[in-house]
Amino acid sequence: MATRLRVNGTPRDVDLPDDVPLLWVLRDALGLTGTKYGCGVAACGSCTVHIDGEAVRSCQVALADVWGEVTTIEALGTADALHAVQAAWVEHQVAQCGYCQSGQIMQAAALLAETPDPSDDEIDAAMAGNLCRCGTYPRIRAAIRSAARSLREA
Repeated sequence: MATRLRVNGTPRDVDLPDDVPLLWVLRDALGLTGTKYGCGVAACGSCTVHIDGEAVRSCQVALADVWGEVTTIEALGTADALHAVQAAWVEHQVAQCGYCQSGQIMQAAALLAETPDPSDDEIDAAMAGNLCRCGTYPRIRAAIRSAARSLREA
């Protein structure tokens, strides 16, 4: 029996076992490869997506446990405009290898949706579970501050 999900605003039916991690549903069944596999144990944050606006590690959410609409990096911005976090990432040249960036961006977007003017401590706490092998943490924090300003001014 197929499971119906709402992903990036579109109802999607997937015929997979209930225990398949959402990460593999997104990447393998739906072809949404912007969400990355990093560690498989929710320790790195590369697989971060939103479920009903909450940042979650998709490698640890079983298909049967998805409780709401899933948003991936592919739907964060629009065809006409990047999301403020994505634009700030470009402006601050955050990405080096880029592998963790979709998870970093999704985590930052969830933070700013909940906390429009985060302190450095709030940024650090929210982003603590997202690892960057390249060490661009100062640029990540600067980009989040910049995106927060842009969102508040919009």
